[in-house]
Amino acid sequence: MTDTDIFLKIKSHLKEKKPFVVYCKPGLDSVTGIFQKEATQYYLDTFTDVGFVFAPFSGDKKVFIPAKVSDVFTAKISIENLVATKVDEAPAINEEAKANFENLVSKSIKAIKTGVFNKLVTSRTEIVSESEIDIIEVYQRLLHTYPNAFRYCIYTPDTGLWTGATPEQLLKVDNKTLNTVALAGTQLYIEGEEVVWENKEKEEQQIVTDYIMSSLQEYSDTITTTPPYTFRAGNIVHIKTDVTAELKNNNALEDVINKLHPTPAVCGMPKAEAMQFILENEGYNREYYSGYLGEMHHDFTAGSNNHTNLFVNLRCMKVVDNEAHLYIGCGITKDSNPEKEFFETVNKSMTMRKVI
Repeated sequence: MTDTDIFLKIKSHLKEKKPFVVYCKPGLDSVTGIFQKEATQYYLDTFTDVGFVFAPFSGDKKVFIPAKVSDVFTAKISIENLVATKVDEAPAINEEAKANFENLVSKSIKAIKTGVFNKLVTSRTEIVSESEIDIIEVYQRLLHTYPNAFRYCIYTPDTGLWTGATPEQLLKVDNKTLNTVALAGTQLYIEGEEVVWENKEKEEQQIVTDYIMSSLQEYSDTITTTPPYTFRAGNIVHIKTDVTAELKNNNALEDVINKLHPTPAVCGMPKAEAMQFILENEGYNREYYSGYLGEMHHDFTAGSNNHTNLFVNLRCMKVVDNEAHLYIGCGITKDSNPEKEFFETVNKSMTMRKVI
């Protein structure tokens, strides 16, 4: 099967309302498609199931595409199916949305200064309307534009149609070796200019790193990290630290995932209190934004077992008819500036705007 066949299969599955996912891992030049044979909606019952999971930011309803009821195809991406992105155009600023988000950030800063939180992650949504949204072209633009991201397109009856290009790995487990990342801090990438990180951004990233390290200590006696470094994802750069741990046993996967998700990079610290603050104050339902997705117990691209590869669902959108619902957020600390944080979300929105 060619990549063109896989893209055509997306259209037929959408028409028949059958679950599917098509994805390309960071740095690879091949797409993998998992196409369910019938329209039944499945959920992840146990963390030993083999297939593809799509989990929300909050709640227990983890959508699942089981391998045993699906056809799996992998194909090299052909050059003729790579679609260039549109020219960057800064969006018009919605003053009401700007004011609302800045009020949310101000409220978050006030809460942090009381000592209840170390960090909060606030987000908002934008709707981009087009006369027609061709999901195949959108996904091909994602493939072309963000080669270092996990690029996906997924549909299930419960979730609807989502696509995105996320730079953040939740975790990867091969046998007992676990890899994850601490990713935080955000700047607009400007070619030729040296990236300089402020204390606020360094502090934000260190909070994430410390949380991951403490979360893994219960499950591993051997944890190593790289020094923080600048990582580019499209038109955005972040501070990134790579973390590796050797798990004590193979039965800890569910506990580790539940411990790491949601990370401080998408929620805040302390986690339970930060999630409650978000649910009470953001004013909209994140759904699957800042949840996680990926392969469970099998590498469907390479065909190997004992492999779990999950990503945090960032830089994503939900497509409803000819509307693209964009989800964008940023980490808040006591030193945050509300207006600056709003324009950080504007910069992040360009990741998805330029492929619609």
